[in-house]
Amino acid sequence: MELKRMGVVGVGHLGQHHARIYTEILGAQLVGVVDANGERASAIGQHLGAPYYDDIDSFLDSARPDGISIVVPTTAHFEVAKKALSRGINVLIEKPVTTTVTEAEELLSLAAKKDLVLQVGHIERFNSAIQYVSKISNTPMFLQSRRLGPFSPRISDVGVVMDLMIHDIDIILSLVKSKIVNISATGQKIRSNHEDIASAQLSFENGAMAHILVSRVSERRLRQMEIMEPERYLSINYETQDVSIHRCVNQTGSGLVEIIEHPIFPKSEPLKLELQHFVGCVREGKQPLVGISDGKRALEIAVEILKQIHGDRPMQEKKVI
Repeated sequence: MELKRMGVVGVGHLGQHHARIYTEILGAQLVGVVDANGERASAIGQHLGAPYYDDIDSFLDSARPDGISIVVPTTAHFEVAKKALSRGINVLIEKPVTTTVTEAEELLSLAAKKDLVLQVGHIERFNSAIQYVSKISNTPMFLQSRRLGPFSPRISDVGVVMDLMIHDIDIILSLVKSKIVNISATGQKIRSNHEDIASAQLSFENGAMAHILVSRVSERRLRQMEIMEPERYLSINYETQDVSIHRCVNQTGSGLVEIIEHPIFPKSEPLKLELQHFVGCVREGKQPLVGISDGKRALEIAVEILKQIHGDRPMQEKKVI
């Protein structure tokens, strides 16, 4: 099997794991890591036995990767992705895809023109529980997601909407096959210069509704989603990758009885599944599960939510997305 030459731009808290996993994937070869912090690049590169760089252009021109992961601050996503795509290099770009919808559209156009893979790192799509539910879910009418955790100064360039809520926006959009007709949202700064708590309600053309609550200033960590369908209720734990299915059945002599199922399915590290998928798409030239169009739509909705939180759009304004 021909090895696909893979690289990582940005080897901080998350990027180092991208680099590690590329050394573990069959059919992939880690040909370089890049970080503006030269000492960081050196430490990760030496630890993994890979070349290291502190300049993106030097890496792209000398390592000649087939694909790269972009795990730099969101404000630098567009510039780095454009450089790579322009050189004919396939890209996996961490969420949120860019800071503006216009930038996302430009990357979409460039990738299409060059016939390149442009995957967006919405890792929860590769959570085993989500992958299972996406196969069995039908007609979700109400979805409730809670993504809470303690404060960490590590994330300072974006608020909780772009950091956490965008995951849930993407999952909900993948499950509800309908356009959004209304958004209402609130949020509050607590410990940073961006919103640290946010709540959003989405209404869809087909009558479905969703509520998303996110916080990065909570005492305990919680990653949970509930999906209500006409005849059953699904509960998902993102962290344990467990699913429970609740339904009421009419048993003779007992009336309505709640039945709870705990389906068994294979579980794996979501990031590894995501990167294996990316390498496979690069190898086969196929479109990824989460492409730039998905990332762009999630970004559009996140931007609308931020406009409401920061007072740039009146609450209850109708907007189909």
